[in-house]
Amino acid sequence: MSTKITFIGAGSVVFTQGLLADLFAFPELQDVHVALHDIDAERLATAEQAARHIAAERGARPRVTAHADRREALDGADFVINIVQVGMGEATRTDFDVPARYGLRQTIGDTLGIGGIFRALRTFPVLRSLSEDIAAVCPQAWLLNYTNPMAMNVQYLAQAAGLTRVVGLCHSVYWTIRGLSDLLQVPFEEVRYRAAGVNHQAWVLRFEHDGADLYPRLDALIAADEQLRRRVRVDMYRRLGYYPTETSEHSSEYVPWYLHHDGEIERLRLPVGAYLDIVEQNVASYERTRDALAAGEPLPVEGTMEYAPQIIHSITTGTPRTVYGNVPNHGLIDNLPDHGAVEVPCLVDALGVQPTRVGALPAQLAALNRTYLSVTDLVVRAAIEDEPRHIRHAAMTDPATAATLTVEQIWELCDDMVKAHADRLQPALRATLGS
Repeated sequence: MSTKITFIGAGSVVFTQGLLADLFAFPELQDVHVALHDIDAERLATAEQAARHIAAERGARPRVTAHADRREALDGADFVINIVQVGMGEATRTDFDVPARYGLRQTIGDTLGIGGIFRALRTFPVLRSLSEDIAAVCPQAWLLNYTNPMAMNVQYLAQAAGLTRVVGLCHSVYWTIRGLSDLLQVPFEEVRYRAAGVNHQAWVLRFEHDGADLYPRLDALIAADEQLRRRVRVDMYRRLGYYPTETSEHSSEYVPWYLHHDGEIERLRLPVGAYLDIVEQNVASYERTRDALAAGEPLPVEGTMEYAPQIIHSITTGTPRTVYGNVPNHGLIDNLPDHGAVEVPCLVDALGVQPTRVGALPAQLAALNRTYLSVTDLVVRAAIEDEPRHIRHAAMTDPATAATLTVEQIWELCDDMVKAHADRLQPALRATLGS
């Protein structure tokens, strides 16, 4: 019986295409059953067309099925890839527009901050029902989650839904090391590295080539290049001693130091509201793909080096690999909360995804990660305990929000956000509390 891989949110067609191109590149996975699910009929039909096109281009012979009914798509699945974005572009614009009226700046808005908090709160109800379906029809499946905010979603899935075969996947560690290797003109395949922390705020703890530490070479390059110093992640590296694994746009949102200050935005070239441009680009990419498929025009079939296809290949064939995964801490990083979701190296083979114990992070890094996980924990608690006050507590704890707004403004903003997203939140969290 062939391996069954179910895509939840398959209408995110461009991302689905990249994952399928990676899957079908493995000879052992060319006859899998790909089950696609989305609530948008047009996007689902486009995803099915794209899957068949990519399979033909790769010379693969998968069984491809499309399902409006999620439980039907999940029935008997071995792997579930979650790429759902609840509310799509409309909800994302709300996440930016409402806080902007209060003078709160965001760049990406999908991990922490007001944007991350409310993206999580409207995603949790879907995760809970998805988990119930998995428990009913494919209890042994691995859930590979790409949906942000990653740390909040993984903690929620573990605590509220009780799933144990869950790993959150993000490409930031991989692309950070690739980027640094290119910068230093060192072959990526020859670099040895280790990173750990939390999603979008992990740290490169080791970075070596031929047994030599590459950090001194990076230091010399930064010292000689003023433009390199005009990036948030480089600024953070110079002050903290370890390079962060996410872009400057992301990194600026998780600390109180940058977005509140006009001078820092200028010095570090921060594009406020950048994600709204990405939303428009994603819509345009989808429309180009849909139209090309409808016209029978050729589509580029390009791999993405994402972790999900590698994990599926390793578990099904026993081929050992190391990937970076987001999992409940449970002693993996000593100086971070045990129940929080951390990003660590994971061995993957026929036994599944096996996280690596890292030990203690340098104190300054753990301090930042603990603040991040405090926000995450309060958001998860709001949902689990049906406690709307915890939404406000999370926003008060969030570094960038607290650096910009008074507590009264934070509570008023949360009320406005609750009103804007009310129909997507669980009922007990729809209350407005005043300031």
